[in-house]
Amino acid sequence: MHRPRALLDDIDTGPAAACAATEPREASRSDGIGPGSRAEHRAGGLRIGLFNVKYSPNLGDGLLAECIEAELKRVLPGLTVEAFDLAGRTDYVEGGRLRGTALRLLQSCPTPVRHGIARTLLGRSMSRQRPVWRARLAGIDAAVTGGGNLFSDADLNFPLKIEAAWGELRAAGIPTAVFAVGAADNWSETGAALFRRALAGTRILDASVRDARSAEIWNRRLGPSGAPPARVVHDPGLLVARHVPQVRRPGTTPRIGLGLTHPTTLRYHSDEAAVSERDLTAWYAALVRGCVARGWAVDVFTNGSPEDEAYLRRLRPTLAEAAPAGGPAMTFAPRFRNPSELATFVSGLDLLMAHRLHANIAAYSYGIPQIGFTWDRKLVSFFELVGRGDFVRTAGREAPETVLALAERGLREGLDRRRHAAILDEARADIAVLAEALRTGAGAGAATRREAHA
Repeated sequence: MHRPRALLDDIDTGPAAACAATEPREASRSDGIGPGSRAEHRAGGLRIGLFNVKYSPNLGDGLLAECIEAELKRVLPGLTVEAFDLAGRTDYVEGGRLRGTALRLLQSCPTPVRHGIARTLLGRSMSRQRPVWRARLAGIDAAVTGGGNLFSDADLNFPLKIEAAWGELRAAGIPTAVFAVGAADNWSETGAALFRRALAGTRILDASVRDARSAEIWNRRLGPSGAPPARVVHDPGLLVARHVPQVRRPGTTPRIGLGLTHPTTLRYHSDEAAVSERDLTAWYAALVRGCVARGWAVDVFTNGSPEDEAYLRRLRPTLAEAAPAGGPAMTFAPRFRNPSELATFVSGLDLLMAHRLHANIAAYSYGIPQIGFTWDRKLVSFFELVGRGDFVRTAGREAPETVLALAERGLREGLDRRRHAAILDEARADIAVLAEALRTGAGAGAATRREAHA
């Protein structure tokens, strides 16, 4: 039975976000990851449009987007990168306070009803957004679509958005590279048709995905329609340590970062049997008690999604009781305003435990051991890719003592430093290949546009 997943997607928020996306709220604008992250248009420099969900409330999406921007600018001096958020957002915002209520209502609807709502709300949103993109694409030489889990079909969310964005690129004669995306094998017939329609006539400079499973799905689903074979590359978020300095906290007490994700999100995205909120909350409390008993400090945080923040607020009294006064420090991080703040926080930990993929990726980038709480294939794929498959566990199902023993091992062993350095170098080389495809393809694209207007 198809489960309603889009409206709790950790990458985007589907129809619920479509309404809010048309009226972005003001927020503290990020200075970005790395030097020169603000747009710097130098005369004669290459101009690239980057399409993804950079300004999602889940700051992991912004982290990977800013890493792509910073690394492309390092490789291509004089480059200007313009962000095109697929939901129409223009800055980092917290997300709607009523989002959880809307999601619960929509989740109770049958799939055809949800698809109808998606097509109506997102169709209207894209109709308003396309002229904005059209105007901004003037002067863009080439585009990048990625990273993130963009080729998934959760209630038509990304199929509708990719079809709209690529329609504008195609109309403007602008080629795009597809970089480090995730592909899920959950496409409905309508979603698959939208992805194929997006592909038709769009010039793809290069295609890469972030794991072998995504490559198989991309090649099987889109290869027959003319998509180039997908290469497997590393997630660009692995480069965050190369662009945001690590900040180590003073003291000798091990600091454990505990990232919380709302149980409802896990329920609708998990490939495993669901864990109830009551059981998961009790499990987290037992895990915190075990950390405190070992003399570890615990820093509780989220990646920023509003439902995760709501869960942290609800869980805070229970976790505070599990860490008695006089013991190691117990802190609850305020919501981070931008990806750099999230990265800086993670960089100061000694070990991380979390469901969210890009919290784990950031930890690995800084050489910090981590335990991934499994809930979908993309997290498992990342841990396997970096050789840490033993450090994936299921929160709420395995005994807390089992996870705590694994944490002791992680603190003791750390990471394989040689493999870690090699993977970060490979991630940097992956973006260098992307940069060359953009440099070459942008020139050819410009010539084609000149011929079309001759």
